[in-house]
Amino acid sequence: MLAPMLSDVIAERRSIRRYQDAPIDDAQLDALLTAACWAPSAHNRQPWRFVVLREAAAKARLAGAMGDRLRADRMRDGDDAVEIDGDVARSHARITGAPVVIAVCLSLADMDRYPDPSRAAAERTMAVQSVAMAVQNLLLAAAADGLGACWMCAPLFCPEVVRDALDLPADWEPQALVTLGRPASSGKPASRRPLADVVLEVR
Repeated sequence: MLAPMLSDVIAERRSIRRYQDAPIDDAQLDALLTAACWAPSAHNRQPWRFVVLREAAAKARLAGAMGDRLRADRMRDGDDAVEIDGDVARSHARITGAPVVIAVCLSLADMDRYPDPSRAAAERTMAVQSVAMAVQNLLLAAAADGLGACWMCAPLFCPEVVRDALDLPADWEPQALVTLGRPASSGKPASRRPLADVVLEVR
């Protein structure tokens, strides 16, 4: 059985998109990032990288660049202009309205290299999975510490835009954004599929 405290944190964690106007201090943020870095990783290579944005100008620069790309992509799709405006505005508000935004990146610099595409692809997938586990540690640590957080995968649609906006090293590949802050609401109710729908026991 999971310890009651851990099971409560797992079950009660929610994606929080609106935050109070209150800062997160350095010690609290360092503790969350330390928890993220204790995730398991392929070959223990720890391919995660974290970019912390607290300043309004940095968040606005990132939100603006991503919003421009979102607008251009949606316009090419032929979507309704009013709907596009709404999506861009929501994205901008979520990024700029969070006290802290963490851009989660992947680096393959320390991963194994293979001459054939199949094993190279598997190695990359292992790195991606490792980064995802670090994000989960971060989200659970935030929830346990009374903070709200939201995992956003939008950088996957425009990694070069995020890299340019944040002036990232060439080997840092943007994977996600995590917004952090003190919750302004409790989030939406959540549900999960029953185990019978997702578990297969092989004998």
